[in-house]
Amino acid sequence: MKTEPIICVDKLSRRFGDFTAVDQISFSVERGEIFGFLGANGAGKTTAIRMLTGLLRPSAGEGKVAGFDIYQETESIKKNIGYMSQAFSLYTNLTVWENIEFFAGIYGMQFRDIHQKGKVLVQQLGMENMASSLVADIPMGWRQKLAFSVAIIHQPKLVFLDEPTGGVDPITRRQFWDLIYEATSSGITAFVTTHYMDEVEYFDRVSIMVDGRIAAMDSPSGLKDIYNVRSMDEVFYQVARNQSPLS
Repeated sequence: MKTEPIICVDKLSRRFGDFTAVDQISFSVERGEIFGFLGANGAGKTTAIRMLTGLLRPSAGEGKVAGFDIYQETESIKKNIGYMSQAFSLYTNLTVWENIEFFAGIYGMQFRDIHQKGKVLVQQLGMENMASSLVADIPMGWRQKLAFSVAIIHQPKLVFLDEPTGGVDPITRRQFWDLIYEATSSGITAFVTTHYMDEVEYFDRVSIMVDGRIAAMDSPSGLKDIYNVRSMDEVFYQVARNQSPLS
């Protein structure tokens, strides 16, 4: 029996006055997928993600995230998702352990579970010697891995990763993707934005937004076949410039 998609939206739109930031997008994300959400700056990605995470009310359209309505059940959505961004994920003036306690508490975890899962998390990351260190004093790569682990400490159904590997070296990026694979193998769905086209090859499927609309969506190999190119860089170039497939 086929399960309900973890994300399902139909003609979802958001207007700000006369400006339409997201224009009738429709798509679904299957449970356990690594789904890529791409687009140039200003394409509408951030606005769409804010609607999907319950932070912004849509102007029109329908949608469910983790089984909950994006209009009426936003608090339930927030409890069943994780979120990590490059811009802000951890408090640098708190220690590693204090960040774990703080964010786990926000996600509604009980103190006993926070303590138990926090210890396991620190051990799995090999950060025992850093647990009492301020986040500001640990390297960026460690911060990013900690931020991701904190975002899924409550075992959400879905985690939103907004350019999570920005500013880290290639080796750390590869290690970070190992964490994503481990999470999805446990049943967590990953919804990822990135500007690194080499990372797109890790996605099960990818959508590309242009001017508020989804202009292309398929697997990476499928998109390369459609546009008759060898790389996702070339796909993105053609889609972003509104060039027809196989032109």
